[in-house]
Amino acid sequence: MRQLEFDAQVLTVLFSHYLQRKPSPITSILIKFTKLPGGYAYEKAFLLRATQPIAQTFGPKPNDLLEAGKLLGGTALTFGDSSIQIPTMEGIPVVYIVWAGNEFPASATVLFDQSASSYLPTEDLAVLAELTSSRLIKAKNTQKI
Repeated sequence: MRQLEFDAQVLTVLFSHYLQRKPSPITSILIKFTKLPGGYAYEKAFLLRATQPIAQTFGPKPNDLLEAGKLLGGTALTFGDSSIQIPTMEGIPVVYIVWAGNEFPASATVLFDQSASSYLPTEDLAVLAELTSSRLIKAKNTQKI
């Protein structure tokens, strides 16, 4: 129950900030979290909470990312060993790319459209990516892909 209350509070803050947005058109220019305003300051936490869980979960079987992502309305892309664009809030797609762990450990990258910071502050984009990563992992576990 406590977790549900926390999630509701987080979503309330996200939606509150989102309502104050200054929307810009999607540019289709993908950028790393560190290229968002102030993103470098949150990089370590972002990697730990949003990126590494994706690498750990989908690295052994990258195609599972596509199956889980499709359950969330995602669109397959052609980056890495597997990639998908997940619609989150209107105007803020999040792209996940996974490379399988063959010669090196599995890795993942989370990218945003360059316009994302016109919708939410960088800290909120980190939370949004963390929530989306969690949803992808839950979708995989629910479907037992």
